[in-house]
Amino acid sequence: MLSLQRHQLLRLRDSAWLRLLADTAHLSAHPSACSALTLWARHGHPVVVSRQAPGLPADTPLAAGLPAPLSLGRARIALALRADEVLFTDAFPLAAEALPTLAAPQRPGWQALCAQLDALEVPARVYGSHGWQQLTGLAYMRPGSDLDLLLPVSTPEQADAVVHRLEAAPAGLPRLDGELLWPDGAAVAWREWAAWRAGQVGALLVRRIDGVNLVEEWPCHSLQCA
Repeated sequence: MLSLQRHQLLRLRDSAWLRLLADTAHLSAHPSACSALTLWARHGHPVVVSRQAPGLPADTPLAAGLPAPLSLGRARIALALRADEVLFTDAFPLAAEALPTLAAPQRPGWQALCAQLDALEVPARVYGSHGWQQLTGLAYMRPGSDLDLLLPVSTPEQADAVVHRLEAAPAGLPRLDGELLWPDGAAVAWREWAAWRAGQVGALLVRRIDGVNLVEEWPCHSLQCA
């Protein structure tokens, strides 16, 4: 049984790609799906897990997907996979590895921010347009594309420190977005966390692999609280 979390990548067996490419009924609903799937199969690019339906049997297909690049219209293609079609799980690039996706003037500031996150023991990863472009070598970024960060944290204090660094990020970087990811799989948009901690909103939207819910207090039974 695979243990999945938000933004988890999956590398698929060749047999999975053959099955997906043979599914003409599925492909007919997406004009660019055949081209995208053929490209993914040829190069062995990963797919990303989607939200899983809660409370279903273990043999329920895994929900996954892939965003086609700009050349194929950025269509989002949904996939249903068997667990035995997954070769192994993978992850988006570490933040420092996304340096080539940034313009030269932005790179010193990005390197400084990456060093600050490393000092907080937060192995940040880049997903979204910057992450897919670095992973595949295909064009995903548009002018003004956000830079999405996945930020593993274990305590509210660590989350606060990360948010402080992001809010004070060097000028000139793309707009920073993304999520704080907790050990139990809960994910919170870092900007929403900042607003909640500042008392600007009364509830926090917590996302998990199988759903979302609103909380007014952080669950101290599972994590150390401030």
